[in-house]
Amino acid sequence: MPDTTHRGSGGATPSSLRSRVDDLIAVYGSAEACAADLLCDRHPADSVAFTVVEADLSARDLTYGELRRESARFAAALADLGVGQGDAVATLMGKSAELVVALLGIWRRGAVYVPLFTAFAPPAIALRLTAARVKVVLVDRDQGSKLAPGPDLPADAPWQTVVVGGSPQGHELSFEELLSGYSGDEPQGRPVALGPDGLLVKLFTSGTTGAPKAVPVPVRALASFRAYLEFGLDVRPDDVFWNAADPGWAYGLYYAVLGPLAAGVRSILLHTGFSAPLTWQVMEQFKVTNFAAAPTVYRTLRTSSEQVPDGVRLRRASSAGEPLTPDVVSWSQEVLGVPVHDHYGQTEHGMVISNGWADGVRSPLRGGSMGRPLPGWSAAVLRGDGHEPAPPGTMGQVAIRVADSPLMWFTGYADAPEKTAARFTADRRWYLTGDAGTQDEDGFFYFSARDDDVIIMAGYRIGPFDVESVLAEHAAVAESAVVGVPDELRGEVLEAFVVLRPEAAGDAGEALVTELQQLVKRRFAAHAYPRAVHFVDRLPKTPSGKVQRFRLRERRAGEQSSRNS
Repeated sequence: MPDTTHRGSGGATPSSLRSRVDDLIAVYGSAEACAADLLCDRHPADSVAFTVVEADLSARDLTYGELRRESARFAAALADLGVGQGDAVATLMGKSAELVVALLGIWRRGAVYVPLFTAFAPPAIALRLTAARVKVVLVDRDQGSKLAPGPDLPADAPWQTVVVGGSPQGHELSFEELLSGYSGDEPQGRPVALGPDGLLVKLFTSGTTGAPKAVPVPVRALASFRAYLEFGLDVRPDDVFWNAADPGWAYGLYYAVLGPLAAGVRSILLHTGFSAPLTWQVMEQFKVTNFAAAPTVYRTLRTSSEQVPDGVRLRRASSAGEPLTPDVVSWSQEVLGVPVHDHYGQTEHGMVISNGWADGVRSPLRGGSMGRPLPGWSAAVLRGDGHEPAPPGTMGQVAIRVADSPLMWFTGYADAPEKTAARFTADRRWYLTGDAGTQDEDGFFYFSARDDDVIIMAGYRIGPFDVESVLAEHAAVAESAVVGVPDELRGEVLEAFVVLRPEAAGDAGEALVTELQQLVKRRFAAHAYPRAVHFVDRLPKTPSGKVQRFRLRERRAGEQSSRNS
């Protein structure tokens, strides 16, 4: 399928934006839509898709021709492993060339991709592997211990494990050896064309209660992802684009991998962990012009003692994942040459409201605002007592007007009708984000709070229930509640309020705090441990027994205010 649409929207005018949205919907909503073609094969073979940068700043350019060849080999390997259309394949991998090859091989086969964040501990991994009924999981060698048999993972796991970058053990297979066993451009035959509603991804998210929810991402969602790259980020063919977000989460997967592949633009993948000095070095050496990251990245860069290299100057800087504070915006203007633009979205639909960068979308920034709806989207703040828009300046729930949002692709969670029903009004006119905010007379939105208590730390959404479930495993813990507390660097950090069992009441102290923190690191995720643990006699609850986390947040806010006064 040739791509007859232009790259980027740098010359777009307001009257042409809807036409551009229609063009994207036509391309990615075609009945013959094939993910392998849309994301790889139609692009020039010698064009660079990704520049993969290592910790020592050495780099490798990954072309579309190489991606096509290597992913076709992996698709053939998946076929021989019994993976067919609609089957789930997971990865527990860092940002690497092998990851992109694996993803395109999965989609070339017509299978469904299940991301696993590398900071997850075995219980979180096991839940997702089991819920998605995964048939094959790829794992970096240094992550392999997380898949070892134990309390959470069975010895006779129903999935096949493929090791990347190391020697397989036991019944494991080698990714490199699998690829070497095939030759030719299409050893498994033509890639599977799923059509617009075929599934690309099953991405798990979580709220405050219950198990994580699986968000099915269809092929037609690519129209939305590419639209944001153009309208929100203003990524152009001559940009050096770097989205620093981890592809184990929505913003990184949608806009560091899928969006750039759909647009055919070069993007940077950093194959190592984040640090401020390395970030500056990558920006300077690779002459990054368009940068996107969570606010915590910008805050870390701002507070870093590192000297900003003279050669660092951005054309565009964008932020998503949590509210952006004004001090970061002004700092960015001074140091990077541009202000950071705040953008808003969710796993369920991608980016919707934005201080967009593209011509025809860009407006002067308003302090504290997350912007206005992007082309292809319509949103409003609804009254608390109904499902009609609230007057300007009135607090209410941010919602998406479904019928007037042609880029809306989310229709419901996988195998969770009750949770889906809670996200939409009964008439399906509105998708309810669960976030509270206001809208001014000119249509600019302002974020106020999250209704569902989800904690956003450094851009990562963390459900309190996940952490509370781990804390409950400790013999000393009767019950607990986890809340987010404002933090200058990360936006929020986790703190836990713990009620001990009567026989353990005398154990309250630093030793137990450390035990609980280590337990969460080991059993859930390394980044999601509570930075503080408060031992309390009881938790505030409603008459029906539900924990009132907002009262705990109010308590901590009062304590912090008293200390600062």
